[in-house]
Amino acid sequence: MKNPAVVVVALVVALFFLSLSMFTVDQRQNAIVFQLGEVVGIKKEPGLYFKLPLVQNIRYFETRILTLDAVDPERFITSEKKNVLVDYYVKWRIKDVRTFYVSFAGDERRAVNRLSQTVNDGMRAEFGKRTVHDVVSGQRDDVMETLRKSADADARRFGVEVLDVRIKRVDLPSEVSESVYRRMEAERKRVANELRSTGSAEGEKIRADADKQREVIIAEAYRDAQSVKGAGDGRAAAIYSEAFGRNAEFYAFYRSMEAYKQSFSGKNDVLVLQPNSEFFRYMKSPRGGK
Repeated sequence: MKNPAVVVVALVVALFFLSLSMFTVDQRQNAIVFQLGEVVGIKKEPGLYFKLPLVQNIRYFETRILTLDAVDPERFITSEKKNVLVDYYVKWRIKDVRTFYVSFAGDERRAVNRLSQTVNDGMRAEFGKRTVHDVVSGQRDDVMETLRKSADADARRFGVEVLDVRIKRVDLPSEVSESVYRRMEAERKRVANELRSTGSAEGEKIRADADKQREVIIAEAYRDAQSVKGAGDGRAAAIYSEAFGRNAEFYAFYRSMEAYKQSFSGKNDVLVLQPNSEFFRYMKSPRGGK
């Protein structure tokens, strides 16, 4: 107590060594405790822990889900011997911190390289057994599940768990795309021309059938009209004959009046007849000259 400076220095030194002997583990991390370069402990639960200062050191590792996203699409060959460009990503995390550190010296880049190689080998094998249609839509889910299982089985040996493998996009190389597009275009044009020719033939057939039905309807209507007209003419002739038979003189007079009416309907009508023509019989006498 006679020397407060010594007490303050002692407290500072004590706090300094105390700070060096304490460390915390976040809930999103695991920690490995090293003593002179040797692993002496694994801290997985979050909280406050103690270590030997200057003798032990701590290294932290993420336990959250990490993403391996391919920088450039990878080229693979299908069972049809066609090249495809595949863009994918992998979801993974560190499952066993000790094994992960022993396998990769705690370097995530080395783990990513190994995982990428494993997934690429699996994709090469799976794509080699399937067609372009299968990997694009037909069996895409099966391919991804198979890749996840095979990659996870290999990664477990290194303390890594593969949660998901997803194929984002499957494209054809640029040198192949043009020829494929031209072939698709030619095929679509062929189908379109075939449909047009089929439609044109069906249209001609429908028009021919309609023309035929039209001619039949017109012929039947003409036949019926002629039949009705003939019946009417026959009936009219019968009426005329009956009327003529009842009073021949009146009938002749009536017909002559109708003829005069039709002949002199206009002011400019001109008739060239002899004066003693039978046409003027009723003009000379109402009784026809009798």
